[in-house]
Amino acid sequence: MVRLLTLVGDISAFAGRALTEALRPPYEWRETVRQLFELGCRSVPLIAASGFAVGIVLSMHTRASLARFGAEALIPTGLAIALVRETGPLTAGLLLSGRIGAGIGAELGAMKVTEQIDALEATAVDSFRFLVVTRVVACVLALPILTSLMNITGILGGFVAETAITGMPLQTYFRQAFSAIQFSDLIPATLKTAVFGFIIATVASYLGVNTTRGTEGVGQASTRSVVAASILIIVANVVLVRIIFFFYPA
Repeated sequence: MVRLLTLVGDISAFAGRALTEALRPPYEWRETVRQLFELGCRSVPLIAASGFAVGIVLSMHTRASLARFGAEALIPTGLAIALVRETGPLTAGLLLSGRIGAGIGAELGAMKVTEQIDALEATAVDSFRFLVVTRVVACVLALPILTSLMNITGILGGFVAETAITGMPLQTYFRQAFSAIQFSDLIPATLKTAVFGFIIATVASYLGVNTTRGTEGVGQASTRSVVAASILIIVANVVLVRIIFFFYPA
């Protein structure tokens, strides 16, 4: 229990330092843009394919449920609400905790055991700002964008499944899908993924820069980054959903 509480305290202090450094100049714009490309743009195929598949599966399950009550016309609306409010953000966060979290943990872990971080410090480079803060900022910016992409591809996947069964036109489907979506549904659910991005980057960076025991430690840092980030995302999602319901009770 003491070791667990110590770890939680260390990660919290690490996250607080990352947040403070991210808000204070100077900024590593070039490295941040590079991390946005590596962590964000390279995740687009994964998110697009996953969102499309999730949309198809949700459409089939929604049809099976609503058909019992003769409410097939509500399938586009129900699918869009489910994706935008919860399924899209949480699925994107968990998928990216696997791809981004493992990558950051392994990369920084390898740099730690090969003493590249020490070499950066020796050349008067702030390794924390250059390696950690840039990845945190990139993840915070990339997660909402990738979540929006998952929502769009998920709704498109639902359209493909629906039109294959009923032949529903594209215009009709999207008009029904967005008829009940409001900004109070879209904005808070999408912005909460910025918190997911912060969790992924800080946890993976902490475990990476504290890697020990050579290549074995690099593998453990990568695995622990995925597990810890996924658990914290699920817990944070419960808290954030409750906060969203407090401000938007309708």
